Amino acid sequence: MSAYIPASSSCAGPPDRPARQAAPAHRRFARRVLPHTALTALLIALTFGAASPAHAAGNTLTVNVGTTVRPVTHVAAGGLYGVDTGTTPPLDQLYPLHANTFTQPPPGTQQLGNGATHPCCDALGVAGKVTNAGAQQYVRLPDIFKTFPYNWVSWADWESKVATMVKARVSANTTTNIAGYEIWNEPDANWTTSTGGNAGTYDAAWTRTYKDIRAIDTTTPIVGPGESAYNHAWMLDFMTNAKNTGTLPAVAVWHELQDQSYQNVQAHVNDFRAIETSLGLAHIPVSINEYASTGQVDQPSVAVHYMAAFERAGVHDAERAYWYEAGTLNGLLYNNQPTASYWAYKWYGDQSGNIVQTVPQSWLDGVASYDASRKQVNVVFGGDSGSNTVRVTGLGVLGSQVKVTLSRTENTGRHTNEAAPVTVSTATYTVASDGSISVPVSGMDAVKAYQLLITPTSGVPSWQQTYEAENATVVNANRFTSTSASGGGYVGQIDNNTDMRTDSFVDFLVNVPTAKTYTMAIKYANATGATATQGLAYNGGAWSTVTYPATSSGWGHPTGQASVSVNLKAGYNMIRLAKGSPGFSGGTGYAELDSITLS
Repeated sequence: MSAYIPASSSCAGPPDRPARQAAPAHRRFARRVLPHTALTALLIALTFGAASPAHAAGNTLTVNVGTTVRPVTHVAAGGLYGVDTGTTPPLDQLYPLHANTFTQPPPGTQQLGNGATHPCCDALGVAGKVTNAGAQQYVRLPDIFKTFPYNWVSWADWESKVATMVKARVSANTTTNIAGYEIWNEPDANWTTSTGGNAGTYDAAWTRTYKDIRAIDTTTPIVGPGESAYNHAWMLDFMTNAKNTGTLPAVAVWHELQDQSYQNVQAHVNDFRAIETSLGLAHIPVSINEYASTGQVDQPSVAVHYMAAFERAGVHDAERAYWYEAGTLNGLLYNNQPTASYWAYKWYGDQSGNIVQTVPQSWLDGVASYDASRKQVNVVFGGDSGSNTVRVTGLGVLGSQVKVTLSRTENTGRHTNEAAPVTVSTATYTVASDGSISVPVSGMDAVKAYQLLITPTSGVPSWQQTYEAENATVVNANRFTSTSASGGGYVGQIDNNTDMRTDSFVDFLVNVPTAKTYTMAIKYANATGATATQGLAYNGGAWSTVTYPATSSGWGHPTGQASVSVNLKAGYNMIRLAKGSPGFSGGTGYAELDSITLS
């Protein structure tokens, strides 16, 4: 939510992209319907069983399957006020996105955003639903106020509100997904306006409120500062004060709301890292908890630009801005059904394994993943018009021939549903001696999003059976890399079983074809020299105990395997492996998790 609407970028847009301008501040809640570009037939010239065909000159997106960037965690999949209670949105529409993080209003919220007639969506009220979808959430404390800019009354009023909100969180002893308190929203733009200039500087307010929170809750992370737009000098002053007063945020938060501001993400992250280094501080996670302008948030290809930018820059999580009704996944749904942009996020949600390197050219960009267990390369791309090429290297791991399926979205804007993406073509490619293929994509629309799904011509699993722990929801534990771990990563330091704020666990969102009992093989490491245990629960059911005999290969070398039975429903299921969790008395010893495999 933002009253600050920056001017449009001065950079020229890609060919055939409809012109966009930011809405003036007093029109920030206006609805926009995107104009249609001419619909052109997508053509693809694929030679079956032969080497990749020649193609006309154009821009090329290069995908290097052999160059791993990071584990898949669906960084860009989340939103501000994206989830409401009940069927807004339906869990069936939320599951496929594999959401990372939401920012939601606090308990007792009075905020009436975007023309709403009643408050909604408080973090504790939606907590169960968000957990079921595999996501975490930040609590935006100032949205306790009814209006924006906020109708501040006094310090006594604010501190009373903070105490009430924080105590409500501490009392919610079954809620495990509160990733942090956000003290204020866009203080660089509205702190003085909201308080009438009578509440002192924001740096002093941050320090005071931080200490108020810690007097009640010593555990839950505090995130900030929530800048409306990244500014070096402002951030440097904030971080310097936070260091000097012992009130450093656990997560750095700012917004990227300009048209095409995905172009600035890497520079802003680099600048923030330089500030941390200059102050002698360890690097903390970065959250872009509002992204995309009103004019571009409904363009599927713009979503792809942000996905690619956030993954490259190492952003921890990012949330689509709140320009529409709450509970619509920030405009990805209309009347609880998908819009065109939904499908770009669904393809992104389908990614698993590792994010691999993509090298854009001009406006053509994308995000790609490779999952060795699924034998699948998933490329989501777009951003340019005309005839272009996707060149994929490192495909020797899939064999001498691959199946290539090309799909696209429409460009239908906010108020038109799209029942499914369009399958443009399916073809067989022979992988060149250097391990590459080049796929020409003709007649591209700069606003639509596209997907290339690449698999071997045979031997592909019909459904995902192996789920890497580093791809799952990791809470109060950490992801690590290891050449001996499947997929190159594992989760360790699953050590805590104190209370719902500090419990350590890993949540796996799995999707199975039929309802039945599955054998679940857990790959792990336990170098304690003694048996360790963790709790196992799925779909909110009863807890059982998993036993991990000691392994001799050492930490970071997951050679152990424990097998258990799980009775799963058809479709999506949430499986939790925990050292500590509400309703579970706590595990013993320590074990690291590599993956689970269902069979």
